[in-house]
Amino acid sequence: MNEELAVTEQTRLRRLHERGHFDRETIYSILDAMPLCHVGFVLNDKPVVIPTFQWREGDHIYWHGSKASRGIHASQDMDVCLTVSLLDGLVLARSGMHHSANFRSAMIFGRPSVVDDPDQKAARLNAFIDQLYPGRSDTLRPMSDQEAKATTVLSMPIDEASAKIRDDGVHDDEEDYALPIWAGVIPVRHTVGEPIPDPRSLPGVEMPEHVKAFVMK
Repeated sequence: MNEELAVTEQTRLRRLHERGHFDRETIYSILDAMPLCHVGFVLNDKPVVIPTFQWREGDHIYWHGSKASRGIHASQDMDVCLTVSLLDGLVLARSGMHHSANFRSAMIFGRPSVVDDPDQKAARLNAFIDQLYPGRSDTLRPMSDQEAKATTVLSMPIDEASAKIRDDGVHDDEEDYALPIWAGVIPVRHTVGEPIPDPRSLPGVEMPEHVKAFVMK
């Protein structure tokens, strides 16, 4: 069942309420389409936002970083806001005020915790690799103990979240439609280029299928 999350003071939209979505299916589709996210938190009484990769498993979201990272350390067991955004189009109107953009975005509020169990940490990191490149983790050398110790994985339940979507055309003032000014939408698409092999790859190593078939969702 596509569960509707409760609307909270943090997730409710103050204006353009029709763009708000609070169902898990919509929120998850945005998270799954874009691994790049931004995590906001407070460090030394000042706001900080860091870019990183996220991945979702069920009703939890995960991200990782160096154990020595100030951002990773500071965001443990404190309130954070994680956002994911996708630009889908540029909307050109007949006035500067009505220029806009088509987009999909999701915001998740919560308090992340550290994945301490070594087996769980390894499983989460393998899931991160495999969600991007299905089956790749089985082809890689195992993570070393030193690498595992140097990496922190954070987990946060997706309990307080919302999505905001604009997928529309131009909305001009009625009198402006009589002006001889071009208006419309420039679609924006994420494209994947041809993979570039590492020049130090061993002779005879072929490009695996999960690389050939890679797409952005």
